[in-house]
Amino acid sequence: MGLGIKDRNRIAKRAAAEISNGMLVNLGIGIPSLVPNHLTHDHDVMFHAENGLVGMGSAPDKGKEDASLCNAGGQPITIRAGASYCDSTVAFGMIRRGLVDITILGALQVSVAGDLANWIVPGSRVPGMGGAMELAAKAKKVIVLMEHCDKKGISKIVDSCTLPLTAKKCVHMIITELGVFSITKTGLLLTDIFAACSLNEIRFKTEASFTVSDNIHILQE
Repeated sequence: MGLGIKDRNRIAKRAAAEISNGMLVNLGIGIPSLVPNHLTHDHDVMFHAENGLVGMGSAPDKGKEDASLCNAGGQPITIRAGASYCDSTVAFGMIRRGLVDITILGALQVSVAGDLANWIVPGSRVPGMGGAMELAAKAKKVIVLMEHCDKKGISKIVDSCTLPLTAKKCVHMIITELGVFSITKTGLLLTDIFAACSLNEIRFKTEASFTVSDNIHILQE
């Protein structure tokens, strides 16, 4: 069924709190594309797109889309003052040199070790892995935004990924509609719970085992 817009924006808002002024940030399609909407208008963050743009703004108002402006997923975007265009080779050069501070991606599965599977379900038709492989391997911090369970109610936070991997041991943080996990050297650590959820619900819906932070945060609407 998928998440409603309220849950999607709640996740995006929490992800936005990880971003600091001066950062270069890459956003995946789906929930990550909502993140710029939750930064202040005067922020000093440059959003990077693999198709050759640094300086994406928030999503355009309906009816004000520019057919010449889109992100790597083909979604309409706006640009900020100071934005610049380049070809895809230069955009990927920024990634491969480790210049991207944070990449915020969707996922099909994430393991306790931080392995990422986010590009294909076997038997499904997809356009390809895209830039996720480079971003997962080279960004300084990898944050995954996703629904906690798949359409069948099966946990997407797993002991070991059963889907083809995008990259190994690359994810630093997972944010779902239930809470926030950090991936540490000793395993999964639950750091935040959304106020509408409970610890028992998170344990029931999470395949992988995890520990709970001594200073857990309760996130309000």
